[in-house]
Amino acid sequence: MKLRLGVIGADDSLVIIQSVMQEFPEIECLPIVYWREEEIVELLMAHLDEVDMWLFSGQVPYAMASQTGKIQVPMAYVPHIGASLYRTLLHLSHQLGIRVDEVSFDTFSGEELGHFLMEAGIAEGYKWLKHYEGAISANELADFHEALWKEGKTKAAVTCLRTAELELVRRGVPVHRVVPTRAGVLSVVHMLLRTHEMLHFKDTQIAVQMMEIDPFRELAGGSFSTDEWQNAEIKTMEKLLRYARYLQGSLKTAGPGRYVIFTTRGKVQEVTGDYATIPDLEELFGIRADLVTCGIGIGKTAYEAEIHGGTALLHAKERGAGNWMVFLDDKSVVGPLGRDEQIAYRYDSKKLQELSQLTSLSVMTLSKLESILKKRGKQEINAHELASHMQIQPRSARRILVELESKGIAQVVGEENPHPRGRPRKVYRIHF
Repeated sequence: MKLRLGVIGADDSLVIIQSVMQEFPEIECLPIVYWREEEIVELLMAHLDEVDMWLFSGQVPYAMASQTGKIQVPMAYVPHIGASLYRTLLHLSHQLGIRVDEVSFDTFSGEELGHFLMEAGIAEGYKWLKHYEGAISANELADFHEALWKEGKTKAAVTCLRTAELELVRRGVPVHRVVPTRAGVLSVVHMLLRTHEMLHFKDTQIAVQMMEIDPFRELAGGSFSTDEWQNAEIKTMEKLLRYARYLQGSLKTAGPGRYVIFTTRGKVQEVTGDYATIPDLEELFGIRADLVTCGIGIGKTAYEAEIHGGTALLHAKERGAGNWMVFLDDKSVVGPLGRDEQIAYRYDSKKLQELSQLTSLSVMTLSKLESILKKRGKQEINAHELASHMQIQPRSARRILVELESKGIAQVVGEENPHPRGRPRKVYRIHF
């Protein structure tokens, strides 16, 4: 299967990247040139469904794509440090006689540029650098370089941004652009191919869905005959067989009301939207979602996937009927699917294992709490908020927070009183 690679870059960089792509018949390249940074997001959105991965000619278009939050496939960019910068500095030194301390740079961090020059044996080092995170306007970079040049502090500018180069040329400032080298492009392309192979392998990993279904809740009245019981189970099996075929998997029974579907990770990710939602079983197969509790296990072997599926089912049952949880091969748990309070937590964190030994709390509880704090984007939480996210009683949440406080892992930083006549709620700050 060919890798469909979208390549976004400035015109000169794109020429270099495309020349390298001719050496890879296993890659189907979609080249997209941009002339203004403002165009990048619009160009991306127009081709989202046409590629498996994205390659950007530099840091700026990559950062702009990342900031959209809409790219769900792997992305990479060709770095400007290394051979690309060597070539530029060699030209400045040997052909123009310009030293590094007479040049203004942009894009690079001070640490990486300093380390690069030290490795190159350039003693004088740099003086002028405009580092930035994410996107930046060409005019802002041009202003930086032009001001230094007009003050006589520099003899030339070195930029990584094509639009900044064009603007500096327009202003009459001597400018040299760092463009990708073939070696740099080759390195990134090989990395993308390895990633593609790894993802393909992951798609073919075994996935096991363990489902508990109570079809008898649909039977009329409070009592029913054996025939009605068997008929309800047969109907459920017929619906699940259709669902299993939809997953390109096989269905097995595992006791009364419990069913197991063996399929692949790629198919499960597809039907759950990357473990975000529950498939519309009622619309597609006539199975009421509130009757199904499901655990999905991913593993390198059928046995591992089955064990993970059983563990995921136990986590789902803890949250009540109708919940779906996923246990991945990296020992992380995701869920409940389709719920606002969805979180992801792990079992194998050494840090949390140490904290578990220090407290009376399990690694799973600590991992859930850590995940909730990350999702909320802050370290403060009260017992009612924790209870809501973890689907436990407020008194159990208070016990967790008090235990953490007693061991110095949490501290009370304030109180909230959402109801005038109610008791104030303590707000804890967690220090993992």
